[in-house]
Amino acid sequence: IIDIGGESTRPYSDPVAIDEEVRRVLPVIDGLAGRLSIPISIDTSKSAVAREAIDAGAEIINDVTGLEGDPGMAPLAAAVEVGVCVMHMKGTPQTMQDDPQYDNVVEEILEYLRQRMEFCLSAGIDKECICLDPGIGFGKTHEHNLELLRHTKRFCELEAPILIGHSRKGFIGKVLGDKTADRTAGTVGVSLAVAAAGADVIRVHDVKPTVDALKLFRAAGAIP
Repeated sequence: IIDIGGESTRPYSDPVAIDEEVRRVLPVIDGLAGRLSIPISIDTSKSAVAREAIDAGAEIINDVTGLEGDPGMAPLAAAVEVGVCVMHMKGTPQTMQDDPQYDNVVEEILEYLRQRMEFCLSAGIDKECICLDPGIGFGKTHEHNLELLRHTKRFCELEAPILIGHSRKGFIGKVLGDKTADRTAGTVGVSLAVAAAGADVIRVHDVKPTVDALKLFRAAGAIP
């Protein structure tokens, strides 16, 4: 899958207007659609952007708001029968890292994803079209992120494919004590761990080193 987005969702990023988001993503999707053998995903929380992207060739909606940010998103996904990735985020990109608190981060996010799964089904989205994402780095402390990763197997018990998006995120630098921008090795290490735990989709920036590591991991018998 290639995931294309026109609005940053990193902490404290500013929102982008619909027209500007469309202007950013459509030329990219137009340039790739029909030339790739893999699906294109549109990373957006706005149904108007998703509709334009789908018309241009996107096959998956990746919504960081868990289809809560726009009441038109779930009906659109159901009507056009595309895949949806439903993510957990505590707050918004502008507020999510303002001292996020949980009584039990694993259980609370498991329950949230179960509820969003039920919502998607009630909205008419086919079960086979739904993927769930615990939202590493979205309204979580470094320790919350590590706790979620330690319990990847629990999320894989949900009745949907599980996506883990950990690439280059701050907790990796925190663990390594590394203030540099290069978190490739740490990202690959986490990728191997969650693959061994059963994650179905791993979202990364650095594809080749991740694929190479997974090939060797598989050849060595660590994953099927």
